[in-house]
Formats: sequence, C-alpha cells, structure tokens
Amino acid sequence: MSAAQPTVLVVEDEASQREVLSYNLEAEGFRVAMAENGEEALLLVAEETPDLVVLDWMLPNVSGIEVCRRLKSRSETRAIPVIMLSARTEEVDRVRGLETGADDYVVKPFSVVELMARVRAQLRRTRPATMGERLEYLDILLDAETHKVTRADAPLKLGPTEFRLLSTFMEKPGRVWSREQLLDRVWGRDIYVDTRTVDVHIGRLRKALCQHGGEDPLRTVRGAGYALG
Repeated sequence: MSAAQPTVLVVEDEASQREVLSYNLEAEGFRVAMAENGEEALLLVAEETPDLVVLDWMLPNVSGIEVCRRLKSRSETRAIPVIMLSARTEEVDRVRGLETGADDYVVKPFSVVELMARVRAQLRRTRPATMGERLEYLDILLDAETHKVTRADAPLKLGPTEFRLLSTFMEKPGRVWSREQLLDRVWGRDIYVDTRTVDVHIGRLRKALCQHGGEDPLRTVRGAGYALG
C-alpha cells in the first residue's frame, strides 16, 4: 500500500465491531489504527495524527463525546474529521454529537457500504489527492487518478515520491510542513528514513516543477520546513 494512504483510527470497545470496521477499511485501501477506549484513542492521536477518526459514542471511562470534544478543542487535532457511531437514534443525541464537533453521525446498526461512503466523503474534503481528485495551484494541475502533473499545460516528469510530496503540498497550500511531518505523510510511519532524504526529494521536486521554466513555487521556512507558496 502507498505510504500516502490515509490512516483511519477506529475507536470501538466491542471487539467484533472493531474487526468488521478494520477489515472493511483495509479492503478500501486505508491504513487502520485501533483503540478500544477513550484514553487509548487520545494517546494514539497524539502519537500518530490520523486522517480520520471513526468514534463510538458509548465507550468505557472517557466517552466518545468527550474524546470528540477534546480533539476539536485542540488546534493540532481540530481539523481531523470525526464520524461518530451511536445506537442513540433520538434527534437530540444527534444534535449533541454534531454540536460537540463531530463531522458526521451514523446510527447503529449501520450499513458498512454507507459508512465507507461517508469516510470517503470526509477524506475527499481533507485529503483530496488520496481520493483521486484533481488539485490545482496557480498554473500547476495534479490529477491524482491518472498520476499526471502539468504546469502551464506542459507535462512534468515526476518520480513517485516527488508526486506524493507535491500532492501533500497541494492539498494544503501555504501550510508549513516539517521534515518529520513529510516523512510520516509521504514515506509512512513504519519506515525509517533520514530527514535529509526529505531535502534531497524536495530538491528533485523543485527541479521537476521548473523543468519548463517558471518560478520555484516551494518555499523553505528556516528552522521549520517547507511550504507551497
């Protein structure tokens, strides 16, 4: 699986439900992390910021609502989409879940097909390149489905790592990415790569982006990392 695949954290205290969700998410090509209670979920999020959280409301000790509230109250985790699962069908519960910051609310028992569609919809918003979307920044166009990049309509030759780097930058123009964050996002958390490798590939990406002329759109932020624009 590509290291750029989104990571989904499943927080569910019932083992059978956890397995069903994990199996289906992996079949869709996602990387899955699992937690069986709220404390474990918060620790996991701090360790390896997932791209989306599927969160059960009824958890032992720290409830799903409280986990969601804490994630949405911190600037580092506020943007992570949360899909809340609950057996509570009352409208007041649904409203409470959404008011706590949940991005979507799915009532149990749910259709796995529908849940997967909702996961994809949230990720299309936050990680469009991994969902096969087309991204545009100034005169650069990246087509994630066909793996083609053009600049001012001229095709660019990019290696797979440079392609993943560019898609990461184009998903959030202006955001400064540290070398460690780029390693996690582009190479994957389970692979050991020296941070200097990032600099080498940034150099290659810069060269590729300017192969037909034009200004270098990448910015080096001293002591912090790199940004697009």
